[in-house]
Amino acid sequence: MKASEFRRAVEEEFGVSYSSVLIRDHWLVALGGTAQEALEAGVPAKTVWLALCDDFAIPEDRRHGRGLIDPQK
Repeated sequence: MKASEFRRAVEEEFGVSYSSVLIRDHWLVALGGTAQEALEAGVPAKTVWLALCDDFAIPEDRRHGRGLIDPQK
């Protein structure tokens, strides 16, 4: 997952307005920081996305990112 795909997936799932707040402020326990901090530290975007999915109980069928191609198809 590219950084641009990550941002699009977050926007699609949580809305444009909330996505930037979520990326900047939501503490991801699994990663020990915010999504923004994790990305800046070099954590792969897909890992950050999956951590967000876990925190917000995103259903499995949407974890490939809404608006993105399901990698299993």
